Amino acid sequence: MLLAIDIGNTNINFGVFMDKKLVNKFCIATKTYNLSTLKNKLPKIKFDDAIVCSVVPRVTRVIDKDLRRLLGKRPYIIGKDIIVPIKNLYRNPKQVGQDRLVNAYAGVSLYGAPLIMIDFGTAVTFDAVSKHKEYLGGMILPGLKISLAALAERTALLPKIKLAKPKDFIGRDTRNSMLGGIVYGFASLTDDLVKRIRDKIGKNARVIATGGDIQLIQQYCHNLHRVDRDLTLKGLNLIYHTT
Repeated sequence: MLLAIDIGNTNINFGVFMDKKLVNKFCIATKTYNLSTLKNKLPKIKFDDAIVCSVVPRVTRVIDKDLRRLLGKRPYIIGKDIIVPIKNLYRNPKQVGQDRLVNAYAGVSLYGAPLIMIDFGTAVTFDAVSKHKEYLGGMILPGLKISLAALAERTALLPKIKLAKPKDFIGRDTRNSMLGGIVYGFASLTDDLVKRIRDKIGKNARVIATGGDIQLIQQYCHNLHRVDRDLTLKGLNLIYHTT
């Protein structure tokens, strides 16, 4: 049994794998994570190993310590103990977030290449993989929730609201004008960037989307081939069994 852990800025996602099958998963908010919460959620089974992908170094250190205590062994850390087995053509390869490389590798392994990976998380990332399965790079944008919060924080009259489905395309009140701007705006941005990336890497590039906000925005995007909310966890399991 393998415990796969994806540490993001907003949430920590945990997946329990039996060989290639994801048999259990749960989530803990990153800012509220502690050992007690993990103990309560972790299945009472014997794990052979644990593997971690993280974009929050401080939390990585805490979870590393907690897993040693709970499992009796240290986890494999992506980027430190295991290098994602994909050719990385970033100008400075060390600058690429490990989650982006894991997603790219998982996407290519499961869906083929060329490929466009989109992760609607705390930040929205677009990543391109060539027909030769090379990681080319991509774009990083503020996420939907960050963008919505910035409107309230940086303006005098706009309220703080929660991300939700807008009622109308043309908002008829402030709340729905804000929601429409964020949701329809990001959907249109997504469709246009997909078209532009395809012009660079191939018209046949498949588009795979993941991330915490994908469930909300997927119905407004027109160029997504597949939504896979567990892609990063699946990628960690694939990497563990490959390397």
